[in-house]
Amino acid sequence: MSEPATDMVIAARDVTLTLGNGTAATAILKGIDLDIGRGTSVALLGPSGSGKSSLMAILSGLERASAGRVTVAGLDFGALDEDDLARARRGRIGIVLQAFHLLPTMTALENVAVPMELAGIADAFARAESELAAVGLAHRVHHYPTQLSGGEQQRVAIARALGPRPALVFADEPTGNLDATTGAAVMDLLFERRAAAGATLVIITHDPVLAARCDRVVELGDGRIVADRAA
Repeated sequence: MSEPATDMVIAARDVTLTLGNGTAATAILKGIDLDIGRGTSVALLGPSGSGKSSLMAILSGLERASAGRVTVAGLDFGALDEDDLARARRGRIGIVLQAFHLLPTMTALENVAVPMELAGIADAFARAESELAAVGLAHRVHHYPTQLSGGEQQRVAIARALGPRPALVFADEPTGNLDATTGAAVMDLLFERRAAAGATLVIITHDPVLAARCDRVVELGDGRIVADRAA
């Protein structure tokens, strides 16, 4: 097995994911080989059930592969236990999901700052305020999620994901709960903030128009990579 190149932030080799046992076993991923270079933007494109969200879960350390090797930011994820994986994600990996997952009892500022505090960032609240200003929410920092629109909540989620300056950002159908106009504005913002941070961006989507905004499109079908091309 070849070692991943040093300019690769992600290297996956023969990754499989099988759920269930015996006759009930279902193969979700069927031998994925994928390298993603630092600072690039990559779309994982495919229909529902193609395996793209499962692949993201494995590459972000939220799910374990059944077999194969996954190296992310120089770390062999297969050699880490659950606590180590959580520590590996902290500060290194930002995740933006379709569901915003903001804590309802915390203000926008607290939702962004507290995870950074947990990651040991000393200026967490000052940085959170700066990140919220960068996503156009300087006037909403003390509002709670229920006081924010869907687009504003997703902006908070982007600020939370990018606040720790992670090297790697995953976005799984990040505009799925937003109307078309708001979703387009949020994606503009995500690409803008990603470029400013110099982070690698991996977007999971079924939308070929959104995928075309990335440097590269990796298309999945039935648990396998069926196409890999420059956008």
